[in-house]
Amino acid sequence: MTLVLDVPDWPGHLPGQHVDVRLTAPDGYTATRSYSVSAPARGDHVELTVQRVPDGEVSSFLADGLAVGDAVRLRGPVGGWFVWRAAQPEPVLLVAGGSGVVPLMSMLRARTEQDPDASPPFRLVYSVREPDDVIYRDELVALAALPSGAGVRLHLVHTRRAPDGDVRPAGRLREDDLVAPGWEAADAPTCYVCGPTGFVESAADLLVGLGHAAEHIRTERFGPSGP
Repeated sequence: MTLVLDVPDWPGHLPGQHVDVRLTAPDGYTATRSYSVSAPARGDHVELTVQRVPDGEVSSFLADGLAVGDAVRLRGPVGGWFVWRAAQPEPVLLVAGGSGVVPLMSMLRARTEQDPDASPPFRLVYSVREPDDVIYRDELVALAALPSGAGVRLHLVHTRRAPDGDVRPAGRLREDDLVAPGWEAADAPTCYVCGPTGFVESAADLLVGLGHAAEHIRTERFGPSGP
């Protein structure tokens, strides 16, 4: 579920940053969760994509109970390391696990708003359990279909069930998946890895094993489980 929040006097944010969302129940009970911003800065609008978590009190309310006009409290933007700035000249490799694609989507969307001739090329490796788990499917397919230089080279990894006809059998992320989009360590891309903790640690280890410099790998992680 994608929410667009109207935040008066919002100072703006960078692609990759997140906000803390705080909810308060009528009895005074409060709960706070962090959510990545899923679109670049657009005036006072802050866009969040929320994945409903089974038994998740905050995600369930945001996805099912929040109505137009309801108020929530935000703190942010937060984070200054896991961000992409349009002035960065080096190529970019994005590696997402599950809903970890959300902050990376903000980077992709920000890039599409730049002059394609002046923007670095992007590659996205996206790991999901099954085909139906791909978030932003239509938009990603459209970006991948754009002419070279304007779009993104997309490589999907299915860990439990691959679609019919997929040449890659289902299985966890491997070294060849990270090479498949076209970037090698010699290209010196900045690598952004986001997803569940286990996925991020594994992906980062694979990148280092392929020769990517550790200082070129930026990670953002959440939760104990994933694809």
